[in-house]
Amino acid sequence: MKSQIFFGSMIYILAAAFLCFEMALQVSPSIMTNQLMVDFKINASSLGIMSAFYFYSYTIMQIPAGLLFDRFGPRLLITGSLLICVIGSVLFGMAESVFFASAGRFFMGIGSAFAFIGVLVIAARWFPPKYFAALVGVAQLLAALGAMGGELPLAFAVNQYGWRSVMLWLAFLGVCLAVFCAMIIRDRPTKKTEFTHYHIGFLKGLKEILNTPQTFWIGLYAFCSWGPIAVFAALWGVPYLMSRVGISNHHAAAYIAMIWLGIGLVSPIIGYFSDKLGSRKALLKVCALIGLVCSIFVLYVPGIDPFWMYPLLFGIGIAGAGQIICFALVKDITRPTVTGSAIGINNMFVVAGGALFQPLVGWILSMRSDGSVSHGLPIYATSDFSLGLVILPICFLVGLILSFFFIKETYCKPTFDSFQDSLS
Repeated sequence: MKSQIFFGSMIYILAAAFLCFEMALQVSPSIMTNQLMVDFKINASSLGIMSAFYFYSYTIMQIPAGLLFDRFGPRLLITGSLLICVIGSVLFGMAESVFFASAGRFFMGIGSAFAFIGVLVIAARWFPPKYFAALVGVAQLLAALGAMGGELPLAFAVNQYGWRSVMLWLAFLGVCLAVFCAMIIRDRPTKKTEFTHYHIGFLKGLKEILNTPQTFWIGLYAFCSWGPIAVFAALWGVPYLMSRVGISNHHAAAYIAMIWLGIGLVSPIIGYFSDKLGSRKALLKVCALIGLVCSIFVLYVPGIDPFWMYPLLFGIGIAGAGQIICFALVKDITRPTVTGSAIGINNMFVVAGGALFQPLVGWILSMRSDGSVSHGLPIYATSDFSLGLVILPICFLVGLILSFFFIKETYCKPTFDSFQDSLS
C-alpha cells in the first residue's frame, strides 16, 4: 500500500504539472490584451471572442474527455493532450490573423480539457477516498501557481521579449513535459485493476450521471464559483485594474495574482476541512458569501485605497476555491466506473463561464465605447468595465442560493468505495 501511494504521488505530481502548464496557457491573454488588440487591430469584443475559443473547445471536450479517461487511462491521454496544447501554442504564437490565433486558442482548449480530469482520475485510482478532497485542493493549488506563472512572470517576459516569443517558449516547455509524462505515468496501480467493472458501458453510465438531479445543482454552483474567475482573473481583470487604479499591466497582474494566491492557498485547506468537518455545504455557503461581498467592493465601492484591493481580490480567490468541493460532492454520489465522466461533466460546468462571459464582457465594452483610440488601442472607461463585470456578484449570489436550498449534503460519505472497488 505504501509503495503504491508513493508511486501514485509521483504520477500525481507529474499530472499536476500539466495542470500548471494548461493554466498558464489559459490566462496568458490577460497580460497581452493591449498587445493583441494593437497587433491584430481588434476591439474588446473581438478579443473576448478570440480568447474564449479556448473555453469553447475546453467545454465541448469535457464529457468526451471523461469518457476517454474511463476507457483508456491517463498515460496516453495526458501525453497526447499535452502535444495538442503545444500545437495550439505554436499556432497562436505565429498567427498573423485573428482566425489563426483563434484556432490556436481552440487547440489549446482541446488539449487542456484533459488536464484537471486527469489529475482527479489519478487521485481517485491511486489513493484512498479519504484523501480525495484534499488532493483536489492540492491540484487547485498547483493550478493557481500555473495561473500566477501565466500572469505575473509572463507579464515581465511579454514586456521584455514580446508575446509571440513567450508563446513559443511555452510550447517548448510543453514538449519537455510530454516526454516525462510518457515515460513515468501509469494508468492503474496493478494489472489486476484493469476495468473489471467497466461492463456498465459508456451510454448507460452517462445516463446514470445525467439522471441524478444533484449533478446539475452541483454543476451550476461550480459554474457560478468559477465563472467570475474565468472572466475576471483570466482576461478582463488586468485591463480593469489598469483603468481603475492607473497602473501598468505587470502591476495589475500583481494584483490579480492575489486571486490565484487565494485559490491556491485555500483550496487544500478547504478540501481538508471539508473531510474533517464531515460537511460539504457549509464551506460552499461561506465561499459564495465571501465572493459576493468582495466583488461588490472591488467593482462598485468608490474611493477604495489600492492597498485594500489585495485582500479583496484574495477574497475572490477564496470564493473561487469553493468549486473544488463540487468535485468532492460529485465523487461522493457517483459510481467508480464512471468517475471520469462525472468529473468531466462537472468540469464542463466550471469552464463554461469562460466561454460565455469573456465574449459577453467584451461585447458590453465595445457597445459602451465612444470610439476613443490611443496609439491604435481602444480606450474603455472604468464605468464600462464595472457594468460588464456585474456578472461577478450575480454569480456569487446565485451560488449562495444554491448552497442553501438546492444542493444536498453528503456528509463526505461516498455512495461507492472507489478505492476498494478499483482493487477488487
